[in-house]
Amino acid sequence: MTVNKGLLSIVENTPNFSNQALENAVDTLKLGWVAKSATLDSLIVSNGILTASQKTDLKADINNVSHLNLGRLLGDLVRHSATIIDATIIPQDDATNPTPATFLSILQNVQTVQGLIPELYGVSASDKGRSVNDHVGTINNIFVETEDSSRPVFTVLAEAIQAIVNADLATETALETAYTNLINFINSVVADSTDFQETLDNFATAVATAHTNLNNALAAEPLLTHKNTLITMMDEINAQINLENANLVGIETFIETLSNNISFASLAEDTTLRRLMSRVAQDKNWQTYFEDYETNVNNLNPIYTGTDNDAIIDQVLADSGLPDVTDATDFEAVAAKARRDDRIDTSGFDRFFVEKQITDACKQLGIVTENRRINSLSTSLLNNMNQRDRDKISKQYDLNKSSDTLS
Repeated sequence: MTVNKGLLSIVENTPNFSNQALENAVDTLKLGWVAKSATLDSLIVSNGILTASQKTDLKADINNVSHLNLGRLLGDLVRHSATIIDATIIPQDDATNPTPATFLSILQNVQTVQGLIPELYGVSASDKGRSVNDHVGTINNIFVETEDSSRPVFTVLAEAIQAIVNADLATETALETAYTNLINFINSVVADSTDFQETLDNFATAVATAHTNLNNALAAEPLLTHKNTLITMMDEINAQINLENANLVGIETFIETLSNNISFASLAEDTTLRRLMSRVAQDKNWQTYFEDYETNVNNLNPIYTGTDNDAIIDQVLADSGLPDVTDATDFEAVAAKARRDDRIDTSGFDRFFVEKQITDACKQLGIVTENRRINSLSTSLLNNMNQRDRDKISKQYDLNKSSDTLS
């Protein structure tokens, strides 16, 4: 529902969405070698002289210790978030998907998924890895805020980076120098430069060597803990990026599949179409759904809705006038109830006295009759039949619950 207050102030203005909040948070992590690493990553991406293959090779060469090459990680994160804002994360195919996606269409699709999953799976979207943050968490401050007592990723990462910088390691200083040398060289390369590949490779090798040396310097405590933190936080960031990519790239197909399946399932309401679908569907689960549809529909009864099994069963029994016989000494009433029990063969009962009817009914139901008086037999028979009434209601409750439970 749209709220009118403030609406006039926004209807003629664009929201101007951006990933600036994420970029600001990333900037707080640019300390020591990480700042130089980020500058280098940005330079490689934006450089107009290096060829695509040279950039690919250079990135690979200096990524020998990925948890120290944090500039690339943070750059990839920011670039990923930008593709969500401009919607280029959704692939466009002129044949199958000619209309480019928009940020609005992405958000609408994410919202649609939040409703479809509970309806079809009976669980929240987050249980299926499809919550809002599972799609766009990187631009929703997922790394700087938490909804529980855990500490945010960026907070933990910043502390580890700061601790390593504060250690004033010569190897960390050497890595910054290696970054600076490579940055300066790339900036010096112009369009008419002669072959510079060997020099570029040498500077890249120097960075890789400096990565290795710093990594070795972090092999003992207390710095080992901080190195392990870098690895753990890097994995969390990469996992989030990969999750969002997987969810968003295929979100339109995912929604279309679920929506189509809802439509197919709704055809079961028509008897003829239901039979048709059970015949043409090749998937066994679909065949079973259509074949069992009528039985499951018949099992549904709103009187069995609820979670307190015993209370519901008691209420249904009372509404059905059960137990209809409660006095075991009323032999005529007990015998009459026995004659209505479909488990008992009552052939010839009309020729028997009620005591004989009760005794024969007990025998057919497996109730011991030897050396027992009629009062005792009547009590056992009545208890058996009243329990049967309850069991039948309980079975109907279970069938209703089974038919009404997503499975």
